Amino acid sequence: MSPRMRRRIAISVAATSMSVMLAGCGMLNAAESSDDASPAKGDDITVGLLLPEKANTRYEQFDYPIFKTKVESLTDKKGKVEYANAEADAGKQAGQMQQMIDDKVDVIVLDAVDAKAIADGVQKAKDAGIPVIAYDRLAEGPIDAYISFDNALVGEVQGRSLLASLGDDLSITDKIVMMNGSSTDPNAKQFKAGALSELKGKVTIAKSYDTKDWKPENAQANMTEAINAIGADNIAAVYSANDGMAGGIVKALRAAGVTDLPAITGQDAELAAVQRIISGEQYMSVYKSYPDEAESAAEMAVAKVQGRDIQFDALTRDRVDSPTTKDIPAQLVPVVELTKDNVQDTVIADEIYEVADICTAEYKAACAAIKLK
Repeated sequence: MSPRMRRRIAISVAATSMSVMLAGCGMLNAAESSDDASPAKGDDITVGLLLPEKANTRYEQFDYPIFKTKVESLTDKKGKVEYANAEADAGKQAGQMQQMIDDKVDVIVLDAVDAKAIADGVQKAKDAGIPVIAYDRLAEGPIDAYISFDNALVGEVQGRSLLASLGDDLSITDKIVMMNGSSTDPNAKQFKAGALSELKGKVTIAKSYDTKDWKPENAQANMTEAINAIGADNIAAVYSANDGMAGGIVKALRAAGVTDLPAITGQDAELAAVQRIISGEQYMSVYKSYPDEAESAAEMAVAKVQGRDIQFDALTRDRVDSPTTKDIPAQLVPVVELTKDNVQDTVIADEIYEVADICTAEYKAACAAIKLK
């Protein structure tokens, strides 16, 4: 059993024990909520879910369906999820959020395209009495809670893995290209800072880019520029903040005639990235348990609306600060380095993918080589 699962079980047991004790004292509904909290509701609730884009396949493939299923299970299938995806358009997301406010949803779970730009929408929701839980990215404004992965740790894991890929011959003269995420995403800054904490003083950052909208085609263009400036043969490794961009980086290197690819990092354990990892085109990814994150977010949202403060507090034992709000209740979910050595123990064991999904005809030989079957 993973440490993460043990922690969740421990929290659940603690919360259940406390609930039973308070129920015996006739205090189960004596919530210690704030003065402006809305009255507790039953199972007939509407949860708004705003996700940022579709270029990263995780949102449509995992986050939304897992979140929706969990809300339904927590509300005896009486709760609804009103869902919208902004497709990397901050203005579109602002309109989607306003629509949810107008529709008087009971709570909004928000993964912001632009954390700063959405602050006005968060304030409008607050003024309308609708709690907002920041999901995956820490939005600005008066949010009520935050759930994400430990983003600094993600960057550190990527940085350490990249250094390990260079082996015993690691040198400060080794030239690295850094392909960071979008400058409008606060997570990207944390990934970058975590990676730099490992890389600085050990390798040379020859080129570094903040990639607009996290788009693979923008990463490909940036990488082409880096190759022209540095020379393909002089690039020892590439730090890519996520898997989508790693795919664009591979395309740029192949177009430049590179056959022996440098080590390339990633994040999100996308199916195409897992296939690149087993075939040797990508060195690693960071596996993040989307079921843990999405299900915990659903639990937080439902507990918040239903006034179950003990459960909500048990789910938000961490604290984080945004540029506008301090001491935000939070849950930070741990992450795992994914390489060809632990595909079986991560994405397959957690039923994210089946072997058949990964080991298509093109990758059967690579799968056989690591005994993945």
